[in-house]
Amino acid sequence: MFGIAVTTSCIKEIDPQSDTVTAAQAANAPGSFDNFVSAITSSLAGSFTYGDTDNYPWDFGYSSFFLQRDAMGQDIATEDGGWYGTWYGCGTGLGPQYRDCQVPWTYYYGWIKSCNTVISLAGEEPADDKKSGAGIAYAMRAMFYMDMARMFAQKTYAIDKTAETVPLVLETTALSDLSSNPRATNEVMWTQILSDLDKAETYLTGYTRKDVYTPNLSVVYGLKARAYLTMEDWANAEKYAKEAQDGYSVMNESQFTSRTTGFNSPNSSWMFGLTFKSTDKNILDNDGDSSWGSQMIIEVSASECGYAANYGYPNRIDYHLYQSVPSTDFRKKSFIDFAIDDMSAADQLTALSNYSDVPQGLITTAEATSSGVLGGLEVKFRPNGGEHTNQKLAFTVAVPLMRVEEMKLIEAEAAGMQSESRGIQLLTAFAQTRDPQYVYGTHTDKYSSGNDRANAFQNEVWWQRRIELWGEGFATFDIKRFDKGVVRSYVGTNHPEKYQWNYGSDGYTSNTGNIHPSWMDLCIVQSETNYNTACTNNPTPIKPSADSPAYNW
Repeated sequence: MFGIAVTTSCIKEIDPQSDTVTAAQAANAPGSFDNFVSAITSSLAGSFTYGDTDNYPWDFGYSSFFLQRDAMGQDIATEDGGWYGTWYGCGTGLGPQYRDCQVPWTYYYGWIKSCNTVISLAGEEPADDKKSGAGIAYAMRAMFYMDMARMFAQKTYAIDKTAETVPLVLETTALSDLSSNPRATNEVMWTQILSDLDKAETYLTGYTRKDVYTPNLSVVYGLKARAYLTMEDWANAEKYAKEAQDGYSVMNESQFTSRTTGFNSPNSSWMFGLTFKSTDKNILDNDGDSSWGSQMIIEVSASECGYAANYGYPNRIDYHLYQSVPSTDFRKKSFIDFAIDDMSAADQLTALSNYSDVPQGLITTAEATSSGVLGGLEVKFRPNGGEHTNQKLAFTVAVPLMRVEEMKLIEAEAAGMQSESRGIQLLTAFAQTRDPQYVYGTHTDKYSSGNDRANAFQNEVWWQRRIELWGEGFATFDIKRFDKGVVRSYVGTNHPEKYQWNYGSDGYTSNTGNIHPSWMDLCIVQSETNYNTACTNNPTPIKPSADSPAYNW
């Protein structure tokens, strides 16, 4: 659970050096091109890609990385680590010799290999019947490398263009080059990402997709908005974030808090997503416990399954973040009020009925945890169709990968970095769709070390992002681009003992000179650096030796 040394007999490795498929091999497969295109997105969820076994309940695909990244920060409080203890605990278990270091390498380079295969099959000038497939491959490869650049680089593009990301492996990369393939700098990597997105834009123009589980032109615009945001090219970030919004609308309160479809079914705000199917191994095997739903859906206590619902490992919202949300903001309804723990048993059931159709089940979930409390439990991610007894049905859900709300916030931030008054206007307009009484500048107690890169306006955007996108995988990316610290120790904290660290709050910096914690700069698995002599590595994270004194907000 907390990191096992890598052994060659028990792990299926995907190495960019040797695990390749030639275009000739792929071309001979039945229905080759369309099958390979479909495989890029269908492999985002549903199978045990890392170990081909149900032994690892975090081995369920792309959305698992949401929790790996978010657990490294402060906005998710776990129960003594749980199955995400290595990421929440942020120590040597994330080092290059350990199992969990292999996880992103296996997944991401496997996905990139699938993209490279399609791009090779499509050729430099794809025929009309291959253009959309090529566009999908270019868009997805850009998304995967964008994630890896932000996970592995010690400094973001805007801070240091020469900082190293990961080795680039493209469809044109020769096998003979892979044993001496250095990590691409931010400048090289983001140039490649934008090049891929430009091609995706060309090839997906006019393409109509069947559902939100495949990228289309709006998703390409959204990916460009993310890229330019990270690069701090504010004009282009604003431009593409605005273009990406065409045809979508933000969720209203009833959609956001729906007990049957809340964050489990695509709606008018979802631009891109993935879905778990009833035939997926992650649903069928291990009672569905190795799935996103097992980690994030708590309203299935009657099934007696699920790590979040029944086994004592739900993911809670950070106490301080919750307390900073006004009662007039409907997003607060996605988390159980901490005050409910001070009520009588009868009053608790009445209060919990405001959150769920199975209030007693929420009590069952809390009783299974080491803390035994209800406060902070999340009901943002609902069981499929409001199913509360059959976990395999409840866990067969979709997960959003891109929403129009994210684009609204990118547009506001990018506009505000060019003209603060314009940014404030856009941010206020968005925030008032969640809280009609919102007034810009009211969230003044957000953590800021005084040395980080975010200005007051960006701190206000950051707060909105933390609440709006909680659990959707953005926490670490934002902490790194703002170069912020992490605060888990303060009066009233709900982070467990031995995890109550304040990193950066008193001017502490990592061994790379950053304020953000060094454990957010992922290590490259040792098998890569052993074989690829040109590949450097990041320092092995060092877990803080003791809990920190309480931070004074």
